[in-house]
Amino acid sequence: MTAVHLPPPLEPVAPPARRRSWPPALRLLLGEPAGALCAAALAPAGGRPIRLRATGTTVRAGGGATVRYVAEVTWADGRRSRERLAATTGGTIPHGATLLEGTVDGARTAAGAWRWPWDPALPALAWAARPGAAAARLAELGVADGGVRVRARSYRPGRRAVLEVQTGAGPLFLKVVRPSAADGLALRHALLGGAVPVPPVLARTPDGALVLRGLAGTPLRVLLAGEAAALPGPEAIDALLDALPATVPGPQRPGPLARVLEHAAVLGQVAPQLRPRLARLAAALDAADPGEHPEVPVHGDFHEAQLLVDDGAVVGLLDVDTAGRGHRIDDWATLLAPLALQATSAPAARYRDELVEAALRRWPAAQLRARVAAALLGLATGPFRVLEPAWMVRTEERVALAERWAPGSRRRGRSV
Repeated sequence: MTAVHLPPPLEPVAPPARRRSWPPALRLLLGEPAGALCAAALAPAGGRPIRLRATGTTVRAGGGATVRYVAEVTWADGRRSRERLAATTGGTIPHGATLLEGTVDGARTAAGAWRWPWDPALPALAWAARPGAAAARLAELGVADGGVRVRARSYRPGRRAVLEVQTGAGPLFLKVVRPSAADGLALRHALLGGAVPVPPVLARTPDGALVLRGLAGTPLRVLLAGEAAALPGPEAIDALLDALPATVPGPQRPGPLARVLEHAAVLGQVAPQLRPRLARLAAALDAADPGEHPEVPVHGDFHEAQLLVDDGAVVGLLDVDTAGRGHRIDDWATLLAPLALQATSAPAARYRDELVEAALRRWPAAQLRARVAAALLGLATGPFRVLEPAWMVRTEERVALAERWAPGSRRRGRSV
């Protein structure tokens, strides 16, 4: 008799009653079909998953989803290993993914899956994530010689990855994007270089990898988690943003208020019990006076993890993919939102209050608060995105904080 190997069940991330209210794509990727999908992605290489856990999600307002997994895998030669996989639905399925269809509520839903680091949309990732292949390619490019150690720092399936590479001469970073985006990103670094402290591009490859020099400094997010550190004041923040050159290409960057409906829709899909509150909050932010603000160069995704600091000075500005034209008040709002959320120590709370007071001297309170509330609503998608064990509790806490910042709220925090 031939043994039949069933795909492993996915470890649950929510009770069945809650999952039933999710959109079909999410139920497909976080439900029973996920095991078969990951098994199909591993089968061509001779692997069979025996345990499967979801580690992260991206939910789109239209109902599509992308999920990352960790699988314990057995191989034909008896080896066992831990492998990372990803799966996505809808129009984001890249050519070359393993395809599978599942039925949810009687409707056929297609999904595509792949095994890390062979992301079909990011061909450079296949060599960048493997030390031997990375060392060989970096030697060919003339930017490193000898063995390397590679550590994945971030990964958005089908979109981008950042890998830290330790070489004998110091750290490098490999930013892997879709090949069609590499030239534009390299140009953005070149235009910003010399004006603001962005990492210089040492090399780029036709398959979508940029080799960036590592910068000195400590992320502001790390410093805020400590008890005492010299931090950049409001003047230093403004000086950095003032230095952004007007020649940065790209369309006008949408601010936090432009994405309120999108974030509310995503949250309503995974936490339907919050829909009435989300509708009221979205309506309040939509009715808020945005004010008239000049169009200036902006970072576009300006928050505490993007700033490298040394003795109170900003010595590095990261992730300039989103740099373009926009409103200065929006960059400040996206900086203040995580500070409002994460100020857990006394120094961090004092720093938050200092920046809030400086921002309120520049802009009307209602205009600033509406933008911070909108940015907090975006951050409320985070606990489910990384599948925190208590993601529902954390989501509700962040929605409540956004409500307190919204104009007209009767429950204002001390720094609002």
